[in-house]
Amino acid sequence: MTVSDLISWRPLSSHISASADRSSPLRGFAPTRGPRLAAAGTAARVPGKQTSPYRRLLNAARDIFYIAVAAAVGLSCDGSGKPPRPKVVLYCSADRVYAEPIIAEYEKRTGVDVLPLFDTEDTKTVGLVRRIQAEAAAPIADVFWSSEVFHTVRLAREGLLAPYAGAATADWPKHLRDPDGLWHGFALRARVIAYHTGRVKPDEAPRKLEDLLDPKWKGRIAMAMPLAGTTSGDVASWYVHYGPDRAEEILRGLKANQVKLAAGNSHAVRMLSTGRADVCLTDTDDVYAGQRNGWRIAFHYLDQGGAGVLVIPNTAAMIKGGPNPEQGRKLMAFLLGGQVECRLAESDSHNTPIRVTESDPAWKYRIPNQLDIDYQKVADQLPTAIEKGMEILR
Repeated sequence: MTVSDLISWRPLSSHISASADRSSPLRGFAPTRGPRLAAAGTAARVPGKQTSPYRRLLNAARDIFYIAVAAAVGLSCDGSGKPPRPKVVLYCSADRVYAEPIIAEYEKRTGVDVLPLFDTEDTKTVGLVRRIQAEAAAPIADVFWSSEVFHTVRLAREGLLAPYAGAATADWPKHLRDPDGLWHGFALRARVIAYHTGRVKPDEAPRKLEDLLDPKWKGRIAMAMPLAGTTSGDVASWYVHYGPDRAEEILRGLKANQVKLAAGNSHAVRMLSTGRADVCLTDTDDVYAGQRNGWRIAFHYLDQGGAGVLVIPNTAAMIKGGPNPEQGRKLMAFLLGGQVECRLAESDSHNTPIRVTESDPAWKYRIPNQLDIDYQKVADQLPTAIEKGMEILR
């Protein structure tokens, strides 16, 4: 098999689509512009079917090829002889359905082409983190917009991020930023226990992590595998808050209660709607999305032993050595300027702005009783949490 066979090369123009169909991975893309970058290591999925590991490998190889070409030659030229539009490459693990309209708004406002690469639900964040690590010698991305903080901390420690400071970040909350300005947190979500309102009454639904260890929930619990995304960070926070012994005791208790593992948080919530589970561990935005779909679900904040709920910010960071640093800084200013938080709060994800006040419409989505925890320490525990979590829960 040749390299061409592995990459499955095709003309870049074949990716260009003027369709605004929401089902298309290129929706909202103008036909005279260069292609948006496909999701990291994925192909379009057919409902009810899974993409094979071999196909994911082929798609990952093709993604790398397209990104390299886009970064090298600037595909924004429309053939009119005009100079190419400025561009910036964005790696984004925030949900595509919410991020794409924000990116489109930025492009329209600035005339800058944003070339985004999105992650998938089952490799949430981790796929892009590994790509950033692999590209360290010759970075392709300029900005990383992550849907969580824990892996961003690890990228900062590895020296793969560049400091950013702007007018908006001058008084940024200390617990939501890197001491050296290597990342900034915004647009908060929280870990929750979701439940099906037709099978579980609100006053009976578990409120604390420890409640899930009650035998009455045996065979009725779902959660994402703690390999990626916020679930791995959540389990790592147990190691910080409870200590390793108690954290692993909780994991064994979930195993004893026959917890059902899902590919991701949204899949765990879907298990409630299909009757495969009655309660699940997930994030606020996944429950809001399910409610938008008309599913009979609600949630209680996932309280850790009465100390509060784990809050998970999105993070924005500049990639060290990115090819378009000036445009990267401008995109960072936009992401952290407050407008993006407002858009996310208004969206179906209902992320909470970091400075929400009672006069804001987003006040009703504020997160009470937030767990006081050091994200740096949670990042320290991430490898252990992933390894032990999978070892115990499988």
